[in-house]
Amino acid sequence: MKYVVLTDDAEVADAASKAFQHDDAAVILNDWRKALDEAVGADLFFVDLLATLNEPHKIAGYEEFAEAKMVHACAKTPLALIWPPEGYELDFMTGYPDFIFQHVRPPVTYQKLRRASTYL
Repeated sequence: MKYVVLTDDAEVADAASKAFQHDDAAVILNDWRKALDEAVGADLFFVDLLATLNEPHKIAGYEEFAEAKMVHACAKTPLALIWPPEGYELDFMTGYPDFIFQHVRPPVTYQKLRRASTYL
């Protein structure tokens, strides 16, 4: 199976590097534009919401990412959203029907990522 993980958090990247089976492909990136291309044909796309923000606490970057994914060749790749830490304030939150396959709540551990991958 192929997993793409978008994050700029070193702890999340480390957890992702240990989360999957030895014969799985796991691509870990911190640029969502490159991650969209890698997610074409992937089994699951993990997206750290904070890695999509252009400015801290401003949801506009996530909206830009979401709108780009919906028209990209990876549009049908299931997305697991890695939620911000508890207490992280966003100016607002937006949702798109059927956009998110599942949520992963912090702290992000390899066990949570592996468990998320079993829901496919």
